[in-house]
Amino acid sequence: MSDESSIRVLSLNCWGLKYIAKNLDERIEAIAQHLANAGHDIIALQEIWVFAHYERVQQRVSSRLPHSKFFYSGALGAGLAIFSRYPFVSTGIYPYSLNGTPMDVASGDWFVGKAASYVTILHPILGQVQVFNTHFFAKGGEDGPEHNRAHRLVNAWEFAKLARHAAEVGKYVIAIGDFNSIPPTLPMTVILEHANLQDSWVVTHPNVDLSQISTPLEAIRQLGITADSPLNTYSARKPYARDSWGKRLDYVLYRQPNRPGQLVPHLKAVESKVVLTDVVPGRDFSYSDHFGLEVTLEIVPSEIAQEPTVTKELSSAISATVISALTSCYRFSRERSRKELIIFGLCILVLLMVVIGAAWLPHSWINPIFVLFTIFIAWLATTMLYEGFIFGNWECNALLNVIEELEIHRKGQQLLFGRPQTRANNVPSTDANTSS
Repeated sequence: MSDESSIRVLSLNCWGLKYIAKNLDERIEAIAQHLANAGHDIIALQEIWVFAHYERVQQRVSSRLPHSKFFYSGALGAGLAIFSRYPFVSTGIYPYSLNGTPMDVASGDWFVGKAASYVTILHPILGQVQVFNTHFFAKGGEDGPEHNRAHRLVNAWEFAKLARHAAEVGKYVIAIGDFNSIPPTLPMTVILEHANLQDSWVVTHPNVDLSQISTPLEAIRQLGITADSPLNTYSARKPYARDSWGKRLDYVLYRQPNRPGQLVPHLKAVESKVVLTDVVPGRDFSYSDHFGLEVTLEIVPSEIAQEPTVTKELSSAISATVISALTSCYRFSRERSRKELIIFGLCILVLLMVVIGAAWLPHSWINPIFVLFTIFIAWLATTMLYEGFIFGNWECNALLNVIEELEIHRKGQQLLFGRPQTRANNVPSTDANTSS
């Protein structure tokens, strides 16, 4: 009989890009074999893009985890899957409103449709638990320019709202995934504060002394490094990994339900560790370009769990910083769209000149060159029209939605708690800048 006093959770980014990821079939087979024998209660996989690979994992783990879901999003799929020992009550997926641009083909985030997937499981002790699995927008960071991190901040805000809502309707929340953000950065601050989530690694590894960490292995064990580690065969040769310990990008977060007046059991992280750090048995490569994260959540009875749940809210300073980044991206997007529409207009002018000039071609051998040139200009014009008008307005409207939500949230906190709130500087005017 399974022990119902705890829940063992695993998160793993599988790096499952077909035709691009190295040693893909061998790694998926090794991952499936490992998961079949690991004894987890919930497994959340990211970047498992190929449905056949999901089926392979499903077949291996089905004896212990009979309930599973592969999630679809975008043009190429979300790459998200959840496997569970507990039955599903409901499932869903929320594609993030911003995931990069269609012109950034190399990154591919826009095409796959990064999203937050979720299942509501029925646990024999806790009742309904909403389990999230997500993978945030990858490109951009904290070093600037400011607009680079705006899309990931939109992801963070939208994810935080989903997790918060689940708890407010009385469900436990377990949030798993590759958030593409290291702990102190703004996206993680937004998630932890607005959704009132607890970071299982911080709970189980308090007061880590950085001065005592001198090797990449110690960094994995003490800091929870899961990506860009010099001990991972796929990142070891990268210049930025050689001179660092790597990054903690993968998380298991959790919170209690909001059930006023009720004494309910509490979830508490009691163990967190990075797993799958060795190479695949008999091979010379790692399981993935990420290590896995394994967390054990203990269920503490209500009569023992006396500590009250501390409610956190986004501070005015954090909200203002997020709004500043989104506003910077808004202005950058407007300027980029303007330039792209100018290119579209120039392309139309060139096409007219080509059509008129075709009547005076001096030699017949120039005709094929003119045809190819015309095709290229027509493609460029269509692309610039799509990118500058359709996507440009799409991005600006999504940014305005989040900016206004944050402004209203700031004012709402002032009404509820009497905290002084001021409008963030340089917020774009929706009346003046919204396109029809």
